[in-house]
Amino acid sequence: MKTIAALQKLVTAASLGGGPSAAELDAIEAEMPLIAAEVELLDAQIMTIDRPATELDERRIRRARNRVMAARRVMANRTTVQAGGAA
Repeated sequence: MKTIAALQKLVTAASLGGGPSAAELDAIEAEMPLIAAEVELLDAQIMTIDRPATELDERRIRRARNRVMAARRVMANRTTVQAGGAA
């Protein structure tokens, strides 16, 4: 009978380095408006899973989609400006 062993070393909390770096936290902070908008859209969609969408639900979803698109646009413009320098 053959024994089965892991071919990779174990990943433990000690081997992860203690948490995210300052650069990673800054990147997360920069993406928070988009993350919040996507959560709001998901919440609006979840409310309509088990019942027909009312006119109010449709408006809520439409507004949440618009917020997600606006946040994505801001992030894309910020990335373009940072990559391309001052315009």
